[in-house]
Amino acid sequence: MGMIRIDNNVSIYPMPVVLAGVVVGGQANFLAVGWTSRVNSRPPMFAMALNKTHHTNGGIREHKEFSINVPGVDLLEKVDYCGLVSGRDADKSRLFDIFYGKLRSAPLIRECPLCLACTLVETVSLPSNDLFIGETAEAWAEEDALTAGSPDITKMQPFTLTMPDNTYWKIGQKAGMAWDAGRKLM
Repeated sequence: MGMIRIDNNVSIYPMPVVLAGVVVGGQANFLAVGWTSRVNSRPPMFAMALNKTHHTNGGIREHKEFSINVPGVDLLEKVDYCGLVSGRDADKSRLFDIFYGKLRSAPLIRECPLCLACTLVETVSLPSNDLFIGETAEAWAEEDALTAGSPDITKMQPFTLTMPDNTYWKIGQKAGMAWDAGRKLM
C-alpha cells in the first residue's frame, strides 16, 4: 500500500484530555479541553486552544489566570459532562473538590492527579479558536501519582481524545526510551 492524500482537517495524536479551570462571574468553572500542549521549556509554558464561543474564555481574559487539571480515566464521565454543558447554564464546580494555590482565579481539582496553575502570557486570536498561552506558576500532584518526585503516566491514568471519531482512549504501554532508542543508528 502506498501513501494517499486525505482531508487536511486532521488531528495529531495523542491529544491529552484536561479540564481547564477559571473563575467566571465569581464562580469556578471547568471545561473539557482536548487541544493542550507544552510549548516552552524554561519557563514552563502551556497552550490551550478553545473555541471562541466558550464561556471559559471570558474568565481567562478577565483574570489572566487559568488552571490545567489532568484527570485520570476514573473521571471520564465528569470530564465529558464538562464538555457537554456550558458554565453559562450549569454549575460544574459542584462536581469536584476544588482548592486554590497562590492564583485566586485558577481553581484546581483535588481528584486530578496533576494540576497546573498558570498565568496568562499571551492570547492568539485564530479564525475559530483563542490560543491561550500560560506560564506555570505552580504545580500540584497526588503523592500516589509520582515516581521519584515526577508525575508517572502509569499511576496518573490520563486519557486521550481522537477526532473526528470523538473517542477517548486509555494510555498504553511504554514503547521505548527517548534520546536513546535511536542510538543504535548512530
